[in-house]
Amino acid sequence: MDKEKVLTRIQDSGVVAVVRAENAEKAMRITEACMEGGVAAIELTFTVPGAEKVIETLAAKYSPSEIILGAGTVMDSATARIAMLSGAQYIVSPFFDSETVKICNRYRVAVMPGVMTVTEAVAAMDAGADILKIFPGDLFGPKIIKSILGPIPYAKLMPTGGVDAENVGEWIRAGAVAVGAGSSLTKGAKTGDYKQITATAKRFVENIRAARDSGNK
Repeated sequence: MDKEKVLTRIQDSGVVAVVRAENAEKAMRITEACMEGGVAAIELTFTVPGAEKVIETLAAKYSPSEIILGAGTVMDSATARIAMLSGAQYIVSPFFDSETVKICNRYRVAVMPGVMTVTEAVAAMDAGADILKIFPGDLFGPKIIKSILGPIPYAKLMPTGGVDAENVGEWIRAGAVAVGAGSSLTKGAKTGDYKQITATAKRFVENIRAARDSGNK
């Protein structure tokens, strides 16, 4: 799928599920529970054993219209390339690495490096980052979004860390184009309660929609 379409779909969706798991089977079940709840943007992290194989399986099982499949916790350009070849449509990193951004731009794959300061944000944008992952978001809360957008109003920000279904509206109203949600969304997997993940996913979707609707009034 074209890079711009991927970015548009992620922003329209509003939430990216950050999938971490002890094994491939659990990662698949978490992913499918999120999708069932209406969260189609999946960030399969490279902390999952055999992550590239899981990405390949998901890419083969679901069409691009069903899943917006990305790779997370990508620490270097070599891993980014492996993720792309496995079927990842976007790359997410916990920090800004210029070589990772460079290789994503070379192959026209959306890239979202982690930043926390205005200096990092500008450096990442200069390198060609598409969306800036504000991480860890819980250090400052939604006010960090407004603080960065003050001097850089055209930045596209996606906070990850500290975002849950109850406060996601605050992040969206502060100016986030989307949010990344990890344990707050997928914690049901720890007890095998995948229905809880689906229910939480639905609340994320509903609360994001409500926040956006209130902002358009």
